[in-house]
Amino acid sequence: MKQFYLTTPIYYPNARPHVGSAYTTIVCDVIARYKRMCGYDVAFLTGTDEHGEKIQRAADAEGKSPGEFVASKRELFKELWRFLNISEYKFVHTSGNPDHVRSVQWMLREAAKNGYIEKKRYEGRYCVSDERYISDGAEPVNCDICGRPAELISEQNYFFKLSAFQNRLLELYEKHPEFVRPDFRLNEVKSFVKSGLRDISVSRKRLKWGIPWPDDPEQVFYVWYDALTSYMTGIGFGSDDAARQAEFQKYWRNVPGEAEIVHMIGKDILRFHAVYWPAFLMAAFPNQPEMLPTTVFAHGWIYYEQDKMSKSKGNVVYPEPIVKALDSFGAPGNDALRYYLLREAPFGQDTSFSYDALIQRYNSDLANDLGNLANRILTMLKRHYDGSVPQALPGTSVEEVIGGEPPESKIVGLAMATLKNYRSCFESFDFSRGLEGAWGFVAHLNKYLNEEHPWTWTRELDESKAKYVTTGPNRLQAVLYTSTAALRFLAVLLCPALPRACQELWEQLGQQGAVKDQNLPSIRFEDLKPGTQVGKPEPIFPRLDKEATLAKLHELAEADFERDKPKEAKKSVAIESGKPTDAAPAPSPHSPVPSHQSQAPSPQPPVPSPGADNKISIEDFAKVDMRVGEVVSAEAIPNATKLLKLMVDIGTEVRQVVAGIAEYYKPEQLIGMKVVLVTNLQPRKLRGVESNGMVVAASVGAEGRPVLATFKEDVPKGAKLK
Repeated sequence: MKQFYLTTPIYYPNARPHVGSAYTTIVCDVIARYKRMCGYDVAFLTGTDEHGEKIQRAADAEGKSPGEFVASKRELFKELWRFLNISEYKFVHTSGNPDHVRSVQWMLREAAKNGYIEKKRYEGRYCVSDERYISDGAEPVNCDICGRPAELISEQNYFFKLSAFQNRLLELYEKHPEFVRPDFRLNEVKSFVKSGLRDISVSRKRLKWGIPWPDDPEQVFYVWYDALTSYMTGIGFGSDDAARQAEFQKYWRNVPGEAEIVHMIGKDILRFHAVYWPAFLMAAFPNQPEMLPTTVFAHGWIYYEQDKMSKSKGNVVYPEPIVKALDSFGAPGNDALRYYLLREAPFGQDTSFSYDALIQRYNSDLANDLGNLANRILTMLKRHYDGSVPQALPGTSVEEVIGGEPPESKIVGLAMATLKNYRSCFESFDFSRGLEGAWGFVAHLNKYLNEEHPWTWTRELDESKAKYVTTGPNRLQAVLYTSTAALRFLAVLLCPALPRACQELWEQLGQQGAVKDQNLPSIRFEDLKPGTQVGKPEPIFPRLDKEATLAKLHELAEADFERDKPKEAKKSVAIESGKPTDAAPAPSPHSPVPSHQSQAPSPQPPVPSPGADNKISIEDFAKVDMRVGEVVSAEAIPNATKLLKLMVDIGTEVRQVVAGIAEYYKPEQLIGMKVVLVTNLQPRKLRGVESNGMVVAASVGAEGRPVLATFKEDVPKGAKLK
């Protein structure tokens, strides 16, 4: 049996988890269920990353010790995973865990023994929120992930020689392009590594809340060295128990055709997983490629009101009120939320969350299409055969019933093609396309019933021929057997995505046991046994009244918000708008931008002449961070004639930027061009694509033709414009 080890990020327990936090765990649960149904031996890990300055400060703010703080927050994650029906997972936490201390210290000692650790002074800027080093200088700078000002620190630390792994990492990416997915994320990582790697500090001196550095009581481990190693601790690494050690040996193997290790993460922590982590592993396990993960998959963010969902921004949506609201109308709330998150956008891309879209997707796909199909078939079985799956036609086999008539033969063939496509998509984590294909099969079944309209037929027993006849000879048996077998097929196929609903459907079809125990690759129509007694047809996906559901969602979300917010924060916040309701609307960080970024900018007032009194201070100008960037890729955006998506390398990272220059520049013209990028703008979504910065251009002529600012001399990437 093949092993499959799957991990979520190890979450920061600094606050209650929201839909954005739950997204990765829900997706991993779908993958784990799918792999189990395909016969894999699956280990599925999640957990909490409990050390670091960010945690220490959050604990101080609540007047608790860090240990007390993380223990209470850790339970919030466990409670949510139980509520969301997350299956058969392991949970690791990094504090108060002797196994993890041994794991981290062992990794460090091996890296030091192999010559990759040295002690020296670090002075530079550090982002507490993202627990990452931003720059090696004292010059003020904002974090390029969260936008907060980075803090200046100066201390004697231990450094990991990351620079020694540049060529080995590039070789890894070339030999194993599956190591980073999707492909465009791999290109970002390769570009970052090619630009040159600097050694990184892996200890902190001022901080007390962390794993002790061996043989130096003044130091603790840098939180990312600690957190990444928890993927190994969670399956037994560092344990002195023989059974746990055997578990690690079983699952931590990257052997093609035998075992896989997959890390599922958000795109904001890709660098730590795709650059730091393999380097840490290479340092501790030299010349052992089987110790490296198979794949690091970086998915996009969930946006709410055009902004990344974030606890610090206060624009979060919690899963519990959503599920409870839908459950109150008889809908399977957990399954509805899972389906919406999987289906709404290709996995890997950013996606927007909205209550309206959730209800629309549920009513259209689940209630109207799949739910209505199940109800029609089961109702007709009750009416025509007293709830018993019809026998094969006299003198024929089941195989002939489902393959003898052209419509039935087509349905069986289409089901097998759907299964093949579904498996291909789920193996590559393309859930949206896999479910789209499955719903194409659902649509075909509904069309088949509409064309055959068996509800208009009558059934009678012809005594002389001792067989059933209908207004279309023998058609009723063939149609109802085929459609019921197709429904059983769908119950198995869709189980990883819709576990509760598919189990209910399985039971209504009179099937025994748990649908999750079926072998998904081998499902066949002929597995439906004639004579099986189906249950009473009950709506599995009752249609939702939009207005009533929205009202309930708002009601429960408001109540949840009131319970959860700090006592001193009493402003009422409208759930759907994200703006205060007892004050004038707050200014939006997503105000219109120049035409080379926005496809349809708002009309602007006349631009003052250069001599007008519109001067700003040098301090105001210094707030704008402009860097030299090199365009590494450029492509058109579907259905957006003026926009191009650019990937711009600014030395420390590769930024995705949307620019309104498609009418004046072809993508191939831009590759390799040095441009000026404003790097500290709030992210903005244009035509569903996130733009994390703005290229600078002159506006020429009456039509405002953009001409990109560039350089006559060769200027290094990342150089700051002053």
